[in-house]
Amino acid sequence: MAAPFRSLVEDYSRYLKSFELFLDRSSEHQCMQDFIHNSLPDILGSIGGGRPIFNVMGVGSGAGEIDLEILAQLHMKHPQVKVNNEVVEPSTDMLHKYKVLVSNTPNLDYINFTWNKMTASEFEKHWQEKNLGIKMDFIHLIQMLYFVKDPEATVSFFRSLLDKDGKLLISLVSGESGWRKLWRTYSNTEISNVSVNIGDIKTFLDTKDIPYSKYVLQSHIDITECFTEGDEDGKLLLDFLTQVIEFSKNAPKDLKKGVLDLLKHPDCSKEVDGRIMFNNSMEVVVVEP
Repeated sequence: MAAPFRSLVEDYSRYLKSFELFLDRSSEHQCMQDFIHNSLPDILGSIGGGRPIFNVMGVGSGAGEIDLEILAQLHMKHPQVKVNNEVVEPSTDMLHKYKVLVSNTPNLDYINFTWNKMTASEFEKHWQEKNLGIKMDFIHLIQMLYFVKDPEATVSFFRSLLDKDGKLLISLVSGESGWRKLWRTYSNTEISNVSVNIGDIKTFLDTKDIPYSKYVLQSHIDITECFTEGDEDGKLLLDFLTQVIEFSKNAPKDLKKGVLDLLKHPDCSKEVDGRIMFNNSMEVVVVEP
């Protein structure tokens, strides 16, 4: 990343603060929980083939809240089944939070957790070197394909691990989200170097004639503070949106104005009760073996 900018991922503590603020300001987790409670049970009902032990994998699991929601739904659908749960997460801090969450959550005796402090690509190499040959009943890649070099290859690898009636769940921002407009406008520039959205994955799956089902999740982020000069939360949210450390401080005036104007544009956001709500709509695709 060219001077004066540094990528937000270079400062993990600031990235984590901005990410936690994003979660606080957005409806993303609530949308995922609604999907998990309303749509996922029917999906989970079709896996496992009656086996007494299921193999489940979460990639980029973070602090584990969503993983445990998924596992709870799986348990309700298959109450007699034991679960081997592979957790793939590169952050030591997030893995620690996940382990603390597990230790504080009752009635998880049916789950055996295996902790893999690795990126998706490191895990792929590890799995192939071990030549484990284990087939998975359910794998989820929730909001993590932004961070891999080759999303299509990553999807292909994890799909290859599925058992014959397994399912691979992928969630990403949709092509209609404000993110897509932001990334397209500033592609090949010093900011917003993320570009993949669910439309890219669906195009790949269609090209390969890989069957999948899709679900739209409407979500938003309250970015009102971004437009208040000097507001600390606004600065952090701008860092998260642009993936740049101290964007407000370091961006040239014309670039900062351009980004703020775009974020407020109807293509990206709408005003609700005086608040600026950024379109964070997502899609989930559930891929067949």
